[in-house]
Amino acid sequence: MGTRGRVIAQSRRFPDEPLTVPQPALEPMQIDAAPEENDNSVEEPVTEVMTACIDLDSYIASYKGLGQLYRLMFIAERCPPLRVEALKMAIELVQSTFNVTMYQTLHRQLQEALASGQSLPDVTGQGGGSAGALPLLDQQWVESQTKRAALKLEKLDNDLKNYKSNSIKESIRRGHDDLGDHYLDCGDLSNALKCYSRARDYCTSGKHMIHVCLNVIKVSAHMQQWGHVSSYVTKAESTHDENESAPWRESVQTKLHLAAGLLRLRHGAFELAAKSFLKCSFDHCDLPELISPSNVAVYGGLCALATYSRAQLKTDVIGSASFKLFLELEPQLRDALHRFHESSYADCLRMLDEMRDTLLLDLHLSRYVRQLYAMIRNRGLVQYFSTGALNLQIIIIIIIIIIIIIIIIIIIIIIIIIIIIIIIIIIIIIIIIIIIIIIIIIISSSEVGNLRKMAAAFNTTVPELENELMGLILDGQIQARIDSHNKILYAKSVDQRSQTFERSLAVGKEYIKQTRGLILRAAIQASQIAVRLPRREDIQPMDASQDGTE
Repeated sequence: MGTRGRVIAQSRRFPDEPLTVPQPALEPMQIDAAPEENDNSVEEPVTEVMTACIDLDSYIASYKGLGQLYRLMFIAERCPPLRVEALKMAIELVQSTFNVTMYQTLHRQLQEALASGQSLPDVTGQGGGSAGALPLLDQQWVESQTKRAALKLEKLDNDLKNYKSNSIKESIRRGHDDLGDHYLDCGDLSNALKCYSRARDYCTSGKHMIHVCLNVIKVSAHMQQWGHVSSYVTKAESTHDENESAPWRESVQTKLHLAAGLLRLRHGAFELAAKSFLKCSFDHCDLPELISPSNVAVYGGLCALATYSRAQLKTDVIGSASFKLFLELEPQLRDALHRFHESSYADCLRMLDEMRDTLLLDLHLSRYVRQLYAMIRNRGLVQYFSTGALNLQIIIIIIIIIIIIIIIIIIIIIIIIIIIIIIIIIIIIIIIIIIIIIIIIIISSSEVGNLRKMAAAFNTTVPELENELMGLILDGQIQARIDSHNKILYAKSVDQRSQTFERSLAVGKEYIKQTRGLILRAAIQASQIAVRLPRREDIQPMDASQDGTE
């Protein structure tokens, strides 16, 4: 009987009830010194759900092991219409384990439910009134499973002793894991936790240590010992094994995010819980003992709705490529998120109200549904007020900007008009100047005289006038040329300025020449080298005598 007592010593109560675990004497590798205080120490009133429509088969298919049993038990406690069906499914599941104590407890609860006339509602297609006769308590199965559990426990104990005698760490670690799995199958969570924690001392790699941490996290979560969950999540996150593949590391990281998110949810840290769930990878979401992908969508989505700003909802939730895959599993919640972001608060709250009964039957979320809904509603009110005030400010800013833009446009138009007028005036002035210059050039370049008019003016004929003008041109008195065919006299334009410069230069050169002559004459006289010319009368006789001589 001592061995049997070890196997079925502990049964689990409903998850929302305080869990009392008997504490034996401490062992060297035991992690628990005393049962910790958890968030279940203060309970809120139990809310019964009378209208929830859940397909239990598909709902439970997402979980494994104790996760299935505890959720069915929770639904049986909270939803009277589904109580009988949930208990029957739980009994069927527990018969595949060694958990004899839970089997007896579930059978007793089923008997009480049938005695009180509780059954499935008509909408499920199962009929009303009685849900069928009470299945008999299989005492033979109870005794058989108890013996089999004791034999398996004895075998595992002997194997572990042999491994220890051989001092093979890997075998000892596997032996502790096998023993922990057996205790877990028997419903003895306390001893399962001890065995899993003892395997920690025989780990030879980071992968083994992470495996131990995950086992402890699962059992601690079932026992509602969230302090252990927190410490072992931290320990696993600080453990690395670079030899393992990237998909394996991603899978482990996702499991740790799931555990951390569940831990923070149970502690009421909704924003941190949302961040943890949003980090999860859909392809590696594999922790069915505690949570399903649909739970990730619901937990993460509701926590984000209650704590995130509109911008965060857009970028981190609605716009998240990874979290979109989770939201596809919960289309109603996905639509509620979109409505909230679009400020359609009435539609969002209506959709959430439609989900309320289902959420109240969730093992981990039920106690926070009322609080989360209140936070979501309050955040909607705050955002609505902030949006209204912000819209007014935006309208005022837009009006001011429009006025400024109009003023700037008017100023620019005025400046452009002024510039155009100035440019036109400048162009006109330039054109006038060019015309004047052209006229001056034309006038200054040549003077035109009509020979016929000149002949009439001088009372002569044109041929005679031509001859006179020709003489003057040849003498240089007139600078012109005669067009005999058209009878026109073209006067050459004389550049008076150039001529003045030329005359000035000529006068200057002549002055220099005379000055040099005077200076030379003065120098010769000063040197007394001047030669006097003979007088004329003296020169002539000399010439005569020379002639005679000749």
